[in-house]
Amino acid sequence: MSIDLLPRPARTEELRQALATNPVVALLGPRQCGKSTLARQLTGASAFFDLENAADRQALGAAPQATLQDLRGLVVLDEIQLMPELFSVLRVLADRRPQPATFLVLGSSSPDLVRGAAESLAGRIAFIHLSGFDLSEVPEGEMSTLWHRGGFPRSFLAPDAATSFSWRQNFIETFLTRDAARMGIEMPPEALRRFWTMLAHLHGGKLNGAELGRALSVDNKTATRYVGLLSAAFLIRRLPPWFENAGKRTVKSPKIYLRDSGLLHALLGLRDGSEVLSHPRFGASWEGFALEQIIGFLHAERDSYFWGTHAGAELDLLVVRGGKKYGFEIKYTDAPRTTKAMHVAIADLGLERLFAIYPGARRYELGERMTAMPISELALVAGRL
Repeated sequence: MSIDLLPRPARTEELRQALATNPVVALLGPRQCGKSTLARQLTGASAFFDLENAADRQALGAAPQATLQDLRGLVVLDEIQLMPELFSVLRVLADRRPQPATFLVLGSSSPDLVRGAAESLAGRIAFIHLSGFDLSEVPEGEMSTLWHRGGFPRSFLAPDAATSFSWRQNFIETFLTRDAARMGIEMPPEALRRFWTMLAHLHGGKLNGAELGRALSVDNKTATRYVGLLSAAFLIRRLPPWFENAGKRTVKSPKIYLRDSGLLHALLGLRDGSEVLSHPRFGASWEGFALEQIIGFLHAERDSYFWGTHAGAELDLLVVRGGKKYGFEIKYTDAPRTTKAMHVAIADLGLERLFAIYPGARRYELGERMTAMPISELALVAGRL
């Protein structure tokens, strides 16, 4: 199946609106998630520069302002993190009145890219985050396929499970042998693969940099830096803890997740859905998959936390929206029930509402301020918050 067979109208509209009101828009996300495809589907692009292409890079490296200043309409700069010095040029071009061109920059590495853009283009740039396909973008009934294969278009749309698994293995190999060094990761590819695989086994657990460092014979600072770089490549999510004086000692270490469930399964050697469901970590895998869906639907990249106490009470996801707090418990079960931890979370955090997200089909009330919600109905939750 071609990736062109799954248009992304909501993402396209979001991009069009940002381009209509900002001289520069940054579309950020992991490699191969569909950024370039989405940009090429926009009508009216007058120029497209791929900074991985030597000719394009040479043209912009020799005389960037002269190359860009006479262009009109939409100008796309792909893999902008390879030439961050272009941000200062874009600042000059964005300040022209009237504005003859709008610039769309695509990037697969952050936060250095974000920091450079924000410093050079303050007040001139909008940021949009793009991941792989989410539940709103795949055919009805394909939730399990999306979970098992992940959201990268070429993985999800592969003709069979074996082809999908092979694509993900190749993606991992390319990152290890090419992309990691570009990002400043000095670890040899095989050692980095072990490190990434260790993170896969820790998926959904607390991050302990010292423990990771000991396992790979590096110090805590180095291990934490490598986690940060994988996070910067949109491959890892460090979910921060929620700090609030609720009269209890709370967990202060972040949780770690692989952002794409398909890459998680590939690193764990799980080739298809049956192997996923029989693996001891399948519950953690489902938790991470659902968590990414919730954060994506709510556009809550900056407002998402987890909460836990040393007494054992936990909340998988806490989202702050409009000064109110909403909780999410993620359950792989046919019919979620209330738990003591859910009542504690509502009481201690003052939650507006707590949703138990599960793979079933029926929405029903669990109790005061608690609702069991099918993952397929996340759009309803997003519309209410």
